[in-house]
Amino acid sequence: MNKVILLFIDGVGIGNEDYSANPFFKYGFKTFESLFNTIPSLKNNTLVNDGYYLFPTDARLGVEGLPQSGTGQTSIFCGINAPKFIGQHFGPYPYSTLVPIIKEKNIFKYFLDKNNSVSFVNAYPQLFFDYIDSGRRRLSVTTLSCTLNNMRLNKITDLRRGKAISAEITNEIWKSKLNYNLRRIKPETAARRLLRISEKHQLTVYEYFITDHLGHGRNSESLESTVRILDQFLYTIFTEFNKKDTTIILCSDHGNFEDISVKSHTLNPSLTMSAGRNARDVFDTVKDISEFKQKIIELTE
Repeated sequence: MNKVILLFIDGVGIGNEDYSANPFFKYGFKTFESLFNTIPSLKNNTLVNDGYYLFPTDARLGVEGLPQSGTGQTSIFCGINAPKFIGQHFGPYPYSTLVPIIKEKNIFKYFLDKNNSVSFVNAYPQLFFDYIDSGRRRLSVTTLSCTLNNMRLNKITDLRRGKAISAEITNEIWKSKLNYNLRRIKPETAARRLLRISEKHQLTVYEYFITDHLGHGRNSESLESTVRILDQFLYTIFTEFNKKDTTIILCSDHGNFEDISVKSHTLNPSLTMSAGRNARDVFDTVKDISEFKQKIIELTE
């Protein structure tokens, strides 16, 4: 069975080689430096080494303005040019006229309708479920896709049992801000948990939003530690996964984190990586963020 691990990392583009404004250069990033012997930049935006591929994908999709999460994530997970459809980039949540499209075209529904195994490994605290139960629906594309199609979202019990991963990887926010009695785990442990979960599914999806959060200038004091956690998490996944039957795709919806000198999104291309069984195919064919869904379908059929 051909498997795909989709790592959606919110708000990460390929930026300038700037040691003051680009966290990847400022703090270093082992995942890039070990796999490609360098860090990507606008002048060096395509890297290939020993079956690993890093390359830019277009997040602007022919529409003027700064790319936004609502339309960008709809493009990724539903396989359409969402900003062109509504005539603008829009976010952070999906534009209202995109909701019916998300319900019918999201990639989770495609796999569910085919009776193929799919896992969205993120866990959500009770506060999130209370929010949904209140009738409010300002949700990201991933969570909206799941709720519109009655796909179960992971809870604290799943996190405790090692069947899910927290949005910040280590469970730290659940402990310190949400007051859960939960063990903090190492990034490597979370990565191996994801790999273990992926063994049972054709498609495994993980969403990480803190990069976009920090790119907007929030919690800048935690920038370096966050970079280290994400780096250790990604490095473990990319070096320990089963390359024979699994393809990893790392993608993003727009630029932001790669230039912390501004608090807005950027016009930079989205950062994309592929590795494993069909990594070369992804590298050769995916040019913009609306093409990920169809490529994942092709790789798993």
